[in-house]
Amino acid sequence: MLASTARDLTTMLPYLAEHFGDLFGPLRLFTSTLFLAGLGTALCTVGTWIALPSLWHVLPTDQGRAHAVGADGSIGKPVGAGLIFVLIFAASAALILPLRWPYLVVLFCMLMSMAVGYLDDRSEGGWHEYHLGLFDLVVAVIAATAVCRLGQSPVWLPFVKSSILVPPSLFIAGGSVLIWVTINATNCTDGVDGLSGSLSAMALVFLGGILYGIVGHQEISAYLLVPHYPDGAQWGTLAFLMAGCLAGYLWYNCDPSQVLMGDAGSRPVGLLLGVMVLACGNPFLIVVVAGVVLVNGATGLIKVALLRVQRSHFLNKLTLLHSIRVPLFTDVRYPLHDHVRFNLGWSNARVLVRFVLIQAIGTVLLLILLLKVR
Repeated sequence: MLASTARDLTTMLPYLAEHFGDLFGPLRLFTSTLFLAGLGTALCTVGTWIALPSLWHVLPTDQGRAHAVGADGSIGKPVGAGLIFVLIFAASAALILPLRWPYLVVLFCMLMSMAVGYLDDRSEGGWHEYHLGLFDLVVAVIAATAVCRLGQSPVWLPFVKSSILVPPSLFIAGGSVLIWVTINATNCTDGVDGLSGSLSAMALVFLGGILYGIVGHQEISAYLLVPHYPDGAQWGTLAFLMAGCLAGYLWYNCDPSQVLMGDAGSRPVGLLLGVMVLACGNPFLIVVVAGVVLVNGATGLIKVALLRVQRSHFLNKLTLLHSIRVPLFTDVRYPLHDHVRFNLGWSNARVLVRFVLIQAIGTVLLLILLLKVR
């Protein structure tokens, strides 16, 4: 596996290893990226598990969502748990990761998304969707800029043997769109107890494994004909830390839930999903690791956009959308989890298990095709 020494790190644990490792041998474990990733994941899991029930009494309560199936069952529950576990995530990352500007910028963007989401959770009726969408776009641009570091980025694509160098302007433009979509798709998926957290945690574990064990490993990346990213292990550590936070949160969010992550959690988690995909160097990985999230949430965004265009007299005539009827959008309720609950009578537990199974099996099969058919 990828080994790394942390002599150039300024965080606390590697500092202890560098200066006191000779006095106390076990401290040298803090030079291992794998050990730090495991330790950080454990800290995030246990920290979230302990902190949530102790602090959720200070969170706002859910007011329900219009037109959402089963929304009445969530009214009165603490919402905005992301405020708690994203802070735990950021503190753990600062303790373990090197304090380099790309990681700090991404952490800053996540904290800003958490803060805006929390304010949205607290406000009566929520913020206007255009304001939220604009803010999401701003943090998406900043985060995409941090991933590419304003330099050319090697990107690998499905079924193509060699990678291509993408200029920073194109990377930032495309990466910003991807992150914006993952933020809003993850937010839309947060409507069934345990669903958004489970799908996001699974996607982050897969992405962390790819970053640490494939693109972050020089020999394995060469064998699979994908670019090697020296900082892949550090990005992967971020993915594992958030998976740990989500594991601690899901302990209390399983059906029937005791607490909800709210926009304070779904927005920064979605942002991190997009960032991790960009860090892997293949934008199509979002379909592989989070296809169910996209189908469940992002398709609803398309439907809303089409409805807005049809309601606009000028755009309606300009695009001729008034004469187009697409059954996939006109006859299906979105998010998709609302359709299967309302139209097919699925219970929350059935939605969760089936969606997670589809994502787990689909990710394994698609990942094999993506890596081997090149």
